[in-house]
Amino acid sequence: MKHPSSHPTAQELRCEVCGQMPEPPKARLTVANVAVMLPIELLVHALVVETHLPYVAKVLVLALTATVLVIWVAEPSAARLLLRWLHAPALRRRRQLAAAPSLWRARTMLRDQPGSLQRITRALARLDSNILSIHVHPVPGGVLDEFVLSVPGHVRERELLTALHDGGGSSSHVWPTTALAMADGQTKALSLAARIAAAPDELPLAVAELLHARILPPSDAAGTGPDDGTRLKIPTAWDGPITFSRPGEPFTPAESARAHRLAEVAEITSYRPAASPTER
Repeated sequence: MKHPSSHPTAQELRCEVCGQMPEPPKARLTVANVAVMLPIELLVHALVVETHLPYVAKVLVLALTATVLVIWVAEPSAARLLLRWLHAPALRRRRQLAAAPSLWRARTMLRDQPGSLQRITRALARLDSNILSIHVHPVPGGVLDEFVLSVPGHVRERELLTALHDGGGSSSHVWPTTALAMADGQTKALSLAARIAAAPDELPLAVAELLHARILPPSDAAGTGPDDGTRLKIPTAWDGPITFSRPGEPFTPAESARAHRLAEVAEITSYRPAASPTER
């Protein structure tokens, strides 16, 4: 896969919608206009001064000529000849942004045998990627490893998938992510459990927040579809099961277990008798 150039051209700064270039810094635009206008102005002044026109006519000719030169010659010429210099600050910021590391989440199936994790980490290291966190989920036929990776900005999804495959992984998926992926999942789950204990009817929203999933309405949940692991159903004692969906990102056994434990907390809390005033 071809990497994007680390030295973007000025034309790459054009707006994808209107096609316009960004406004260059005023100081650079002034210097560019002066550099283009000054030789032309000197030439025009030299030609007009040598004529025998009246003083007022000379002033009018110079004023009109200067206006026309600014509109039709100076600004377009400066924008064309000094394009890269005019937009150098924006180009530097673009290069810094392109070189900045990006965060990805990755999941891949590995054989549950010695050396599997070492091979996959070596394959990822060849992309100069840094493994920020790793979770291992035992599943039938092996283990499902989930990584949060910091990789160079030029690395794309196809290259990550190739590295996971070369390291022995299968059924691999990668998603761009943010620093929120580094949040402590256990602490978040405990906070949501406390929230459900105080209000059991918060269960659907709490599970959706924990798993970054959406709640399916009963009409959609009843529909049949391929069992690709992207739907999760948890039981409730008061209103039937609740189905959650996360297209393109199958739920892990650990995530399913956490959701079911939260449902148990909601069920126990909902049947707990309210304390009487004398007991409070």
